[in-house]
Amino acid sequence: MLFFKTILTFLNNKDYRDLIYTTSVVLFIGTIAYRFLEGWSYIDSLYFSVVTLTTIGFGDFAPQTDAGKLFTILYIILGIGVILTFINTLQIHYNESREKKKKK
Repeated sequence: MLFFKTILTFLNNKDYRDLIYTTSVVLFIGTIAYRFLEGWSYIDSLYFSVVTLTTIGFGDFAPQTDAGKLFTILYIILGIGVILTFINTLQIHYNESREKKKKK
């Protein structure tokens, strides 16, 4: 339950909302690019974008076209910082919320 309350408070904070918007835009750009460069479905394109930028890299998808490979290089360089900042900020916010609950 604390996790869901944390997410709601995260969404209500303007600074965090901006980070969510930025993260969404980065994932949207990757999804659209892979859809058209590689011909993957939207779900596969979104999946690959998330797996790539979170550095998980399962290896079940890989760009086959030169354009897709070049886009991936730029996408990783530009997008990994945004995604990792989002994950780190969410974790910090969750820990702060958990600490506040313990103090009560």
